[in-house]
Amino acid sequence: MEEAKGLVKHVVLAKFKDEIPPDQIEQLIKGFANLVNLIEPMKSFHWGKDVSVENLHQGFTHVFESTFESTEGIAEYTGHPAHIEFANQLVPVLEKVVVIDYKPTIVHT
Repeated sequence: MEEAKGLVKHVVLAKFKDEIPPDQIEQLIKGFANLVNLIEPMKSFHWGKDVSVENLHQGFTHVFESTFESTEGIAEYTGHPAHIEFANQLVPVLEKVVVIDYKPTIVHT
């Protein structure tokens, strides 16, 4: 197996509080996506809602995935004022959250 050179994925699993209206969630997602335009090491952003038929989501409803050029890029992102401002809006409306950073690994079979 071969670890990707430099590339790092930042995955956020989230469940919004039940009382948060869909239009507020939509605005937060747009704000998250806009961080790509504000924070240079953040190279891409994708998101989606759970559609699993396995029912192993443990209550998490949303997945947010960002790509960075390095672990140093993630450190820059987490300390960036735009990220801090956004996180201060996002975290209070979440019932629960998990964040995982990983380097994609290529499996040669």
